[in-house]
Amino acid sequence: MSDTQRDDFVTKTAADYDAVRKAREGKGQNELATIEEARANAFVADFALKPGAPKQPGIHVFTDWPLDDLREIIDWTPFFRAWELAGNYPAILDDAVVGESARSLFADAQKMLDQIIAEKWLTAKGVAALWPAHAEGDDVIVEAEGGEVRLPFLRQQIRKREGRANMCLADFVAPVDDWLGGFAVGIHGIEPHIARFKADHDDYRDILLKALADRLAEAFAERLHLHVRTTLWGYAEGEQLTNEALIKEQYRGIRPAPGYPACPDHSQKPILFDLLKAGEVTGITLTESFAMLPTAAVSGFYFGHPEASYFGVARIGRDQLEDYAARRGIDLATAERWLRPNLD
Repeated sequence: MSDTQRDDFVTKTAADYDAVRKAREGKGQNELATIEEARANAFVADFALKPGAPKQPGIHVFTDWPLDDLREIIDWTPFFRAWELAGNYPAILDDAVVGESARSLFADAQKMLDQIIAEKWLTAKGVAALWPAHAEGDDVIVEAEGGEVRLPFLRQQIRKREGRANMCLADFVAPVDDWLGGFAVGIHGIEPHIARFKADHDDYRDILLKALADRLAEAFAERLHLHVRTTLWGYAEGEQLTNEALIKEQYRGIRPAPGYPACPDHSQKPILFDLLKAGEVTGITLTESFAMLPTAAVSGFYFGHPEASYFGVARIGRDQLEDYAARRGIDLATAERWLRPNLD
């Protein structure tokens, strides 16, 4: 803000940052393998362990999942972090530093949840589907109503030490006679309540309701996955896990979401939504930048193989970028734009 010191300060800071960039250039960056080398080091799953055919295949729509059911499995730790209160639930409630604030916030959240459920402020809508599928290289081919749909996935390219595989989600699907699932869930109806809080200049309740809607959406994703494992797909029919075990993901199978580390390309959401008919049956839509509306929404894939695990694709090379663009049927510039955070 200074008239006399500004220019020198900006120049010196720019020079300092440039020096830091040059000094650190390349440091901490693991070497990339070629895409051919990465594929040769793919994870080899034991497909004798793959789950059988689902008990209830196809698309399943849920227009009004009970909110009181979702309340029971909310993971409260991210709720407190959203308010910049560090600590894990429930221990945070007795924390020497933030415990008092956490308890007060938690009490307000419970009171608002009571009102949300009693007065039906919000509606939980979702869809889950299970399709015949098989892997073809780094792609998974889904057999949907309109024919085959190709889902290209990315593979880790950072060179691994011996015994560590370069993972790709397609590694968890057998080359023949397997299944893949998908889902989308959203919490609808928040807009009139947010508008009311804004009109009253009630920022606290505005933020509280948004945070609770996000928690309910995540709880819906968790609850629906449980329903898929135990009932729709049914490969874990006798599963009985505590809420803590569910939060720690101590179950069989994964549900990676487009835009997250294992499949970082957000542009896969339109493919998933078309397969699910998500917009038609749940009212969840996508923006031009692939954000979901309502914002309290979650979508992703279901992989049922017991060896399926989460991982991060991280950096990829130019060779995989070009290969991925060809598999997606898009030009290179579009692929670069979609995958920019992962480019080497």
